[in-house]
Amino acid sequence: MKLSVIIPACNEEESIDIIYNNIMSVLEDINFEVIFVDDGSTDKTLQVLESVYKKDPKRVKVISFSRNFGKDAAIYAGLENANGEYSVVIDADMEQDPKYLIRMLKFLEDNKNYDQVAMVIKKRKAGNLFKRFGAKMFYIFINFLSDTKFEQDASDFRMFNSTVKDALLKLPEKNRFSKGIFNWVGFNTKYMEYDVGTRIKGKTKFNFSASVKYAINGIVGFSTRPLKLASLFGSIISLTGFGYLVYVLIKTLAFGADTPGFATIVCLILFLGGIQLIAIGILGEYLSRMFIETKNRPIYIARKKIGFEDEIL
Repeated sequence: MKLSVIIPACNEEESIDIIYNNIMSVLEDINFEVIFVDDGSTDKTLQVLESVYKKDPKRVKVISFSRNFGKDAAIYAGLENANGEYSVVIDADMEQDPKYLIRMLKFLEDNKNYDQVAMVIKKRKAGNLFKRFGAKMFYIFINFLSDTKFEQDASDFRMFNSTVKDALLKLPEKNRFSKGIFNWVGFNTKYMEYDVGTRIKGKTKFNFSASVKYAINGIVGFSTRPLKLASLFGSIISLTGFGYLVYVLIKTLAFGADTPGFATIVCLILFLGGIQLIAIGILGEYLSRMFIETKNRPIYIARKKIGFEDEIL
């Protein structure tokens, strides 16, 4: 089999038929399979996927999670069950147009020295100015903090060979950040630009709070520098405080004690207390992830698998 198309889907009942029909028309001359991963949908996504499977049981496979485990877990589940020489991850909402699949596959076939093709957003259209600015600052910030380098606006819309797939599956971490994992494993990567399409049906699940959570997960997962910066900042504050203590002692011995300033004391207490809470919060983020990893729970639990030999009912 030439290509495995992995499509994570969460509450995408209105988009499934559209992306399925598009993929069929684009890849009609390719030997491929489509693996839909239902990430704990609460609408009729699973029923629609079952009907799609009945129409094309030879090429369509479905994995349905017992609950929502997140897109990164859905990608991992798809990779675990992919049989193609190449694998590609694409969203179900049609913002990533299947028409690019042929171009990606042709490049990898013609350039065997490359292992994967990563699609880069040509121009961000979705979201307000604040959200687009936040996305830009995220890449600047994470590249400053992390030793793993992130391409600006590179997406999870990627195609790669079986060597890359096997390397990704060797990383069993529970707090998965696919953008970082794709970069961490290395390999020769070709970056291609693509135009973001318009979501035809449904609503985006990637709101502001989800974006912040995703950004924090990426920073904590791929950098220990925040811990080092907290230690460095704490050391600078301590040295500054010690220097100020020496200054006060000398001034008191030489000129006598001044009347203490209430406002100054309050400001210093609030400032130092804030720094301490930030440092504790940073430490807590790392500890919480260590806590989750040590439990060694599975990345996902499949409630139902359709089109596989080991179907779960």
